[in-house]
Amino acid sequence: MAFEDQFFDYAKSRVDTLVKNDTVPETFFEQYHVYRGLRDLNGKGVLTGLTNISEITSFDLVDGKRIPRDGRLAYRGYDIKDLVKKYSRSRFAFEQLAYLLLFGDLPDKQEAGEFIEQLGEARVLPTNFVRDVIMKAPTKDIMNSMTRSILTLASYDPYAQKTDLGNVIRQCISLTAIFPMLAIYGYHAYNHYENLESMYIHRPDPKKSTAENILMMLRPDKQYDEIEAQVLDCALMLHMEHGGGNNSTFTTRVVTSSGSDTYATMAAAMSSLKGPRHGGANIKVVEMMQNIRENVKDPADEEELSYYLSKILSGDAFDHKGLIYGMGHAIYAVSDPRERIFRNSSRNFRRTREGRKNYICTRRLKGWHRRSLQPEDIFIRESARTSISTAALFMICWIYPWNSLRRCSPLPESRDGAHTGWRNWSETARLFVRLTKV
Repeated sequence: MAFEDQFFDYAKSRVDTLVKNDTVPETFFEQYHVYRGLRDLNGKGVLTGLTNISEITSFDLVDGKRIPRDGRLAYRGYDIKDLVKKYSRSRFAFEQLAYLLLFGDLPDKQEAGEFIEQLGEARVLPTNFVRDVIMKAPTKDIMNSMTRSILTLASYDPYAQKTDLGNVIRQCISLTAIFPMLAIYGYHAYNHYENLESMYIHRPDPKKSTAENILMMLRPDKQYDEIEAQVLDCALMLHMEHGGGNNSTFTTRVVTSSGSDTYATMAAAMSSLKGPRHGGANIKVVEMMQNIRENVKDPADEEELSYYLSKILSGDAFDHKGLIYGMGHAIYAVSDPRERIFRNSSRNFRRTREGRKNYICTRRLKGWHRRSLQPEDIFIRESARTSISTAALFMICWIYPWNSLRRCSPLPESRDGAHTGWRNWSETARLFVRLTKV
């Protein structure tokens, strides 16, 4: 028997002993009023942090009672719906909202230009970093690859340990600029060494937006449609900020409270974000949608789709956990405003080659009109008969969250919002580049 197999057999043999001795009795959580992670004993999300950067509203208080309502998300007091509408025609929508989240005000033309120029100039990695770090030990787990790169970047920063606000803002602007490079180059390295495909390392263009650079660096021929860039820019805007109490933000607050540096903090937040009960849940959405494609012969057949979704709910299909991923959210009670905005903004994308490939579409209804299949409509009926828990943000199968600029307190006694950090890009960057690759 190989040592690895013997080692695994030994480890597995100790599981029962560990569970017996380390399991905390269920009654203790209620007795000592301890939450299960960031949820209460009923599984609902709990408030774990305060922020003046974003606000989430999911209930109205009427006569002392909490009444569920359509969700509302605001960045610095501005409704996300209004922000998307205001900047939807701008090439640099994400960048201008990044300025808003960092500094608290919407930028004027000059401020936006200066900030965009700074981001463009910061899209540079240290000499030989791609070769010496990203291309070494490539992995399909892009989040792990990025986390390793973040920690290594500290070695190239002579002021890595300084936590004064000016230095931290500099580091965060730099990370904002190069995060797409870390993700895409990590993907290309894995695709080359593990999948034996060609290597493409395109340098970013300082004149292009973040969304444009992502698509340009991603594609072997650097080509993309304007519609694709607009839809991706919208996705980036919608995922930049989401309150002060989610798991990766909470992690950021905990780590910065010890006075740790930006790179170590962001690596910790990245590790939290990649979990399947947080940002990594989006991977389960993609995997589930692919599974549906493979097992439902005619996605336009509602009866066939309903039957297969019921099998997923009963644990007889997909990952056998009885979950339909992408339905619901721990914070929102009725609806997630981001899903509604993105569904509208992505309609034009469905007409492109990539859109047709990555959406489950019905047969033509009238003329050339196509609509996206809405499994959530069928899910609502099926789940009424089944008790399930849900994880991801959207049912739309190609969405991938960009979790970006975040202010947190470096020390417990410091003013909230005194330190700036990241809530990083999701592990599903790997799947995004796979699905959108030409």
